[in-house]
Amino acid sequence: MARYDKGHRDTTRRHILDVASTQFRENGIAAVGLAGIMAEAGLTNGAFYTHFGSKEDLVRAVLCDALERREQRHKDNLENGVALETVIRDYLSPRHRDRPATGCPTAALVSEIARHPKATREAFTGKISDILALMAAQMPEGTPAERRRRAIAAYATMVGALQLSRAVSDRQLSEEILENAVDAALALAKGR
Repeated sequence: MARYDKGHRDTTRRHILDVASTQFRENGIAAVGLAGIMAEAGLTNGAFYTHFGSKEDLVRAVLCDALERREQRHKDNLENGVALETVIRDYLSPRHRDRPATGCPTAALVSEIARHPKATREAFTGKISDILALMAAQMPEGTPAERRRRAIAAYATMVGALQLSRAVSDRQLSEEILENAVDAALALAKGR
């Protein structure tokens, strides 16, 4: 039996997560099979079960990992004084629209998550709640409840607009969706 360097297991798990995350966001969870993930990862199908009990376990792990990374970006933005307007404009940019495989996991996967088991939805809910709290912390003025309400409305606008801009076949309409959503999300964030 071959021995691996210390940390090999963690490195392999991280690699599977990264490959699955990209494939899920690009093609959708339902359209991606374990065999395709493992082939792209350069691993055997049997190696999958060393790291995950099922595809659903992988989905949960991918969601938590991708949303933790998104949450860390929000924390970094807060610590570095990045304006919420910058965050909104970046999120609703053509660059983000055109790169679903590396973009926001919420916009890429939310319609599918609604159909997954409760444990997956609960993991998603917890991470989204954390992101909303960080967005609310960036909101100018208002009570905590008012800032939370505005954060929820702005985030929902942003996610929905990004999804819609990806779904339409008319490039000009897609651009209009993004531009108008920026204005709407900024108005919500500022309490207008």
